[in-house]
Amino acid sequence: MIARLRTYLTETPMRSLATLGRSAQLAAEILTYTVTDIAAFRLPVREVAEQMWKLLKVTALPALLMAVPIGAEVSVQVGGIMNQVGANSLAGAASGLGVVGQGAPMAAGLLMSGAAASAIASDLGARAIREEIEAIRVMGIDPVQRLVVPRFIAMIAIAPMLCVSIIAAGVAAGLIISANVNNVVPGSFWQSFGSFATTTDLAFSVLKSVLFAAIVVLIASLRGLEAKGGPKGVANAVNASVVLSVFCIFMTNLGVSQLQMMFFPARLA
Repeated sequence: MIARLRTYLTETPMRSLATLGRSAQLAAEILTYTVTDIAAFRLPVREVAEQMWKLLKVTALPALLMAVPIGAEVSVQVGGIMNQVGANSLAGAASGLGVVGQGAPMAAGLLMSGAAASAIASDLGARAIREEIEAIRVMGIDPVQRLVVPRFIAMIAIAPMLCVSIIAAGVAAGLIISANVNNVVPGSFWQSFGSFATTTDLAFSVLKSVLFAAIVVLIASLRGLEAKGGPKGVANAVNASVVLSVFCIFMTNLGVSQLQMMFFPARLA
């Protein structure tokens, strides 16, 4: 028992550091190929467009379905408190701070980590267990350049779309709930929304979604390319990519939010 515990305590940190090293190497390769392919006009535009469409199909509708409950929940919860203190005119501020600042980027990140990450990891993992990745290397083609970079660019491209669509649907749902349930005048809703939600909040929200997209692609690609052991290995790669993506998204959101509060503190517009 003691020997097993000693082995676990010594080998686990080393494996974790090795995984971090491979992740950093893969991130450097992705960024290098992305810049060089764009500069040399070698970017597979058709492949990127196909990947964008595939990723949008699995994330667009769930994004809208997730945005409506988020906006409605913020309006219902905050609206009840504002009715008690007689501050109904600040209902728009709740949507601005809750949906734009935190709800939309987190919803987009969770969707990408759940739907998009599983799609990428399963695709690359299936190729890995069929030895297609090794066959591509034998032909002198780098699988990172051929398979990962188009997915990286596609994910980066659709991330702002998801974030903005969630913001629009969430704020619209909050407006409808506030106007019909809490008897808030739409004009006062938009006035308070514009006073508290600034362009800086929107910019950080989009920035978060882009960072989340990069994290999701990096983790899912690494797990997919390293999948082994048949269908069970693909399933393990998909599960690991989703779990790690969610964890990293929460930690990244915390860090970016703290930086935003430090350098761009909330204030009336």
